[in-house]
Formats: sequence, C-alpha cells, structure tokens
Amino acid sequence: MNLMSYMDQGGIIMYILLGLNIIGFTTMIIKFIQYLWAKSKANSIIEEVHNAFNKSDKEAEVALGKDLLAEKMVRYEKGLSTIRIIASIAPLLGLLGTVIGVLTAFEAISKQGLGDPSIFAGGISLALITTVGGLVVAIPHYIGYNYLIGMLDKLEANLNTKMSLKIYESK
Repeated sequence: MNLMSYMDQGGIIMYILLGLNIIGFTTMIIKFIQYLWAKSKANSIIEEVHNAFNKSDKEAEVALGKDLLAEKMVRYEKGLSTIRIIASIAPLLGLLGTVIGVLTAFEAISKQGLGDPSIFAGGISLALITTVGGLVVAIPHYIGYNYLIGMLDKLEANLNTKMSLKIYESK
C-alpha cells in the first residue's frame, strides 16, 4: 500500500493530521532559520538595543537592556506555541480516529454478526491507521519544539551576556 491509500483509509482525520504536519514543519523550519540568523547577527542586535537608551547609570542600563532584549525574544518565541499545540493534539486526533474505527467495527458486527471478519476489518484498519498517523505527526513536532526551545534559550543567554559585557565595556 502507498501513502495515499493509507490517507484515504484513515479518512478526514488523516487529512487533518497531514495539514497540521505541513503547518508544523513549515513553522519549525522558519524558526530554525530565524534563530540561526539571529545568532549570526547577535552583535548587531546588541548594538541596536545598546543604542536605544540613555547611558547614564550602568545598573539601570543593564536592566533596560535586558528588558529590551526580552521584548525582542518575544518575537522569536512566536510560532513555538503552534508547534507545541500540534505535538499535543496529534495523538488526540489519532485517538479520536481509533475510537471512530472501533465504533465502526462494532456497528458492523452488530448489524451483520461475526461470520465474516472482513465486515469489521475496515473499522479496525481505520483505528490503527489514525493512531499511527497521530503518533507520526506528534513525535517529530515534540522533538522539534524542545530543540527550538533549547536554541532559543541559548540565544537569549548569549544575547544577555553580550549585552551586559557591551554595557560594562562602554563605561
């Protein structure tokens, strides 16, 4: 069987999972590129923040600098919640497909009995396919989300350190 026949067997839930997968991977790729770009432009980001306020008091400057960096980091965090939501909801969608498939199998059994196993095989197939689909979508998104959070934390720590050094060097 090819992927499209599995998609067809899984029904609408598999197409929802496919759509979520496309959205999630696109977001992860964009965020990864954005973090790499920010890492390579760390010095210019620090200069931009450093030049944004009055340089009279070192402690106040450090606090203001960290606040301005925090505002910049909020922009970098946007989109991560989408990835986290996809990682959380995909197994639930797979479970929904499982429940629908088992329900379909039991309906077939109640209408036609257990004489022919192929009667309820379609429902069981739906149950298994959507379960697998949900996990296949959730696992890489969960891994990607955690990796991107780690990248963001390192970027933020790097920028905070450089900001503090820049402020104290300029005095």
